[in-house]
Amino acid sequence: MLVFWKQRLVYLATPKTGSTAIESALEPLASVVIQRPPELKHTSAYRYWRYLAPYLQKAADEDFMVVAVMREPLDWLGSWYRYRQRKEELRPDRSTAHLSFDEFVQAYLSDPQPEFARVGSQARFLVPDQGPGVDRIFRYDDMGKFVEFLEDRLDCEITLPRLNVSPEGALDLSAETEARLREVCHRDFALYEALKAQELA
Repeated sequence: MLVFWKQRLVYLATPKTGSTAIESALEPLASVVIQRPPELKHTSAYRYWRYLAPYLQKAADEDFMVVAVMREPLDWLGSWYRYRQRKEELRPDRSTAHLSFDEFVQAYLSDPQPEFARVGSQARFLVPDQGPGVDRIFRYDDMGKFVEFLEDRLDCEITLPRLNVSPEGALDLSAETEARLREVCHRDFALYEALKAQELA
């Protein structure tokens, strides 16, 4: 999470959306930088508005604009799957090295979820059931638009490095598993499609 005091801007780091690269590029410009532990780095919209926004609002006497990035839901799950296939994964219960992507998604859809599939939901992260959500969401697959926004808001040129990139891996998914995923995670897919529609309007 990054706070830009002068510009009254807050960036929330949605997991698996290039947040490490974004924070690396913008850290020198930010007034507040929270990169660890992951629970604080990836502060959700709900936790921001519940705990941090009141403090910032009182100190600045005005609200901050909150922005974040969202990844296409299937691609997002694929990134989690490939990330947890790394040989250097320190927690065996989180490794997906022994699984196909289809098996990973089926585990993600199970209740309860096994530890390796417990990765949350972008929709819940960005637009919680209670309270306000993120003011403006940018699409991961159109990162250039987010960079343009930041360059305009922060008044500087920004180049994002390639950091923390997941390894390559097969992402084959059966039609049945994908259909169930789209049904169970309809909020995530609907939110992403709404972002695309807004840009076409």
